[in-house]
This record gives sequence, C-alpha cells and structure tokens, in this order.
Amino acid sequence: MKPFTAFESRLVPLPKNNVDTDQIIPARFLKTTSKEGLDKNLFADWRQDPDFILNTPRGQNAQILLAGDNFGCGSSREHAPWALTQFGFRAVISTSFADIFKQNSLKNSLIPIVVSPEIHTRLFSLREDAKVKVDLATQTLTLPDGQAVEFAVDSFSKTCLLEGIDELGWILKQEPAIAAYEKTRTSTLNTLQPSI
Repeated sequence: MKPFTAFESRLVPLPKNNVDTDQIIPARFLKTTSKEGLDKNLFADWRQDPDFILNTPRGQNAQILLAGDNFGCGSSREHAPWALTQFGFRAVISTSFADIFKQNSLKNSLIPIVVSPEIHTRLFSLREDAKVKVDLATQTLTLPDGQAVEFAVDSFSKTCLLEGIDELGWILKQEPAIAAYEKTRTSTLNTLQPSI
C-alpha cells in the first residue's frame, strides 16, 4: 500500500440507498483472489444501462463516490472495496456504512466518510465540476466554499493508512520493541521437561 495523502476530486453521485456488496461487485465475479481487473465489474449489472453514472464522462477519473444511505450493506466480501479502488475511488461519502464494509475499506486504502444528512444533501446539490478535498491527516472534508467538515476514523486505521501499511506491517514495525521485551523477559516455562 502507498501512504494515503490528501487529495482533491470531483464527486460521482450515486443517490441510491441500501446499495449492497452484491450490487457493488456481483457474486459471479468473486472467483478471484486478485484485485486486478475487478474495476471492469464494478456495478456490473447497472453498467448495462449506458446512462449509468460510471458510463458517463462525470463518472470517469473522479476519486470520490457520493453514495446514498447505508452503503455497502449485505455480505462481507472484501472484493467490494477492491473493485472501488481499482476503478480509482479513494473515498466514499455517505450518511452511514455497513460495519464490515467500512472495516474492509479501511484495510484497503478506501476512506469511508460519514457526513450529516444536511452536508450529504448539500454535496448532492453541487455543480458537476465542483471539487472537494479529503485530508485524512486532519480528518476533514473541505467543501468548494472552504467549509471544513470533520469526519471520524479510528486511530489505528488512520496510522496504517497514513504510513501505507497493513496490520502485519504495523506489527513488523514493532519488532525492535518486541525483541527488547523478549531479552528482558524471564521464562517460567521449562520446555525441556515433559508435561504430565
């Protein structure tokens, strides 16, 4: 993973509530453990409609998906955030996310940003070319008029994303402290004696 940096982008509006992971990436495309190519099947059934937002110029080359309420509900497939990030999204904004989708997103460099219903409505009303800024370090979403909206993210996920590491990477960074502890620890377990 690359360290997560602040960025500015247009919004891709998807004003549908309760979008589940099977709509994000249908089950028939889950026969792979690779992230590569999943972007081609993102919202596959909806992309049959030539007017679907991802098929339009507005849906291309933007890094923020503006979703409806309760985004990412349904099954726990990690392929959903994989498909979104492969398409180029770095953040999803909604009023709420399914817990498992939220955790899977944070582990895969996709920031789930929860905003109030008022800000959510305001974001949907922005001009097509309007841009917002996402800054994970300060946990702020900056609107085109300069208003900064704070969003929550747990400190462990934030640290991992900013440093570009996963849980294993974080543990490996603790190796000096673990080694120092092991040198001072007195073993009370005799591994040479057979247990009774």
